[in-house]
Amino acid sequence: MNQDPAADARALVNERFPHARWAVLAGSVITAQRTPGSDLDIVVLLPDGDPQTPYRAACRFRGWPVELFVHDEQSLTHYLDQGRHGRNPSMHRMVARGAVLVGDPSRWQAESEGLLAEGPAPLSTDERDNARYHLTDLLDDLVHAVDPGEKAVIAGTAWTSAAQQVLAFADHWSGGGKWLLRQLRELDPRLAERWAAAFGDVAAIEVIVREMLDRIGGPLFEGFHAGGERPSVR
Repeated sequence: MNQDPAADARALVNERFPHARWAVLAGSVITAQRTPGSDLDIVVLLPDGDPQTPYRAACRFRGWPVELFVHDEQSLTHYLDQGRHGRNPSMHRMVARGAVLVGDPSRWQAESEGLLAEGPAPLSTDERDNARYHLTDLLDDLVHAVDPGEKAVIAGTAWTSAAQQVLAFADHWSGGGKWLLRQLRELDPRLAERWAAAFGDVAAIEVIVREMLDRIGGPLFEGFHAGGERPSVR
């Protein structure tokens, strides 16, 4: 596709959201990582209290697959907070690094870029213990599983969890899908490549998960204790 993604995204915003306060085009389509399958990821901020917001929608426009993330100020703030607390700032990335289509998102972009640079809050002692315990449990299940299907599923879960926990223990942002690998590469390129190479190989996953567990403090089982939540009385 030889079309200009920014020009087409701007035309879509002008057609469907003429009252938008601002809009940005994000994603691989505006980077060197663009592929023939790249879509237009468009974040749109509408006036406060707009009854449409918030919503996410998919459509096609001038041949492009499009994903729309439509908010007002209150809902965008909510989703940005969710990403920060969940250690997965996907919306911050879109806002901070998106190409401006209409309006002036400079304040939002500066705040989002600042948070990305700052990194997530350090894990508490309880969070660290929980992470080590659950990864230890997954590794134990993987080692002792005899059903090939179960072993494969456990391996995939442990493989993903190990990367997430290494990032969390390093006070580094995480991500989903390709962003998990990108964040691990940013933290430790050599570890990231060995982690990625292990995918689909149960024996290799066991080795890399064990190594990654050691990196975050090693196995934790005996002595683990986590308080639970007492249900509210009605």
